[in-house]
Amino acid sequence: MLKVNKLTKNYGKVIAVNKATFEIDNGEIGVLIGPNGAGKSTTIKSIAGLLRFEGEITIGGKPNKSKEAKRIFGYVPESPAVYEYLSVWDHLEFIARAYNLTDWESAAENLLARFDMSDKKDKLGKDLSKGMQQKVSLCCALLIKPSMIMLDEPMIGLDPKAIKELKDIFLELKRSGCAILISTHILDSIADIWDKALIMNESEIVYNNTREKLEADGESLEHIFFSITEPEKAEGGQTA
Repeated sequence: MLKVNKLTKNYGKVIAVNKATFEIDNGEIGVLIGPNGAGKSTTIKSIAGLLRFEGEITIGGKPNKSKEAKRIFGYVPESPAVYEYLSVWDHLEFIARAYNLTDWESAAENLLARFDMSDKKDKLGKDLSKGMQQKVSLCCALLIKPSMIMLDEPMIGLDPKAIKELKDIFLELKRSGCAILISTHILDSIADIWDKALIMNESEIVYNNTREKLEADGESLEHIFFSITEPEKAEGGQTA
């Protein structure tokens, strides 16, 4: 579903991402992890079509910046950007109109209910807390019933109930065949749901493996992560 081939992004002489290559298949939950400054955000923004880059990115076999790709792609940025003077329901209607959705109202009502936002339908964007803004972003991305969805630090700002609900939604999407990519630096937040782990360090994808293979080797993602990004911490037996 998502294919990234030799993605490279430079800022002047600084290499932010260097020939990153990976795939996320249908019905697979991939996690992109790495320390701050590793290149995760640049990779995410490139996939979302927000940056110019070298290399190739396709979604559903189509270039990521094409209309065909965008119609099946949901994106939740790290910092939610809501319209100050649109209500919660206005945001959902805006997405529905942009994607030419029909009979979307019941799906929108269901999403709001799942995130305890039914009583916030008329609340303006400027009056929402960061956590509520994050929920609006999630509802908008999920409303289009994407074939591929990408989320950057989706758990930040959410209350425990919403985090549990979001994880349940991830598993539902997986069962429906949706490809999912989650970028985070908090390992505990995705420990029980990922299928493929991508570790990024110093602008490169330095580890690409499945949970099945990792467990068969008797390894833990946490240990692998620290052995790659902080060898001294891994040798000292410290954990996050």
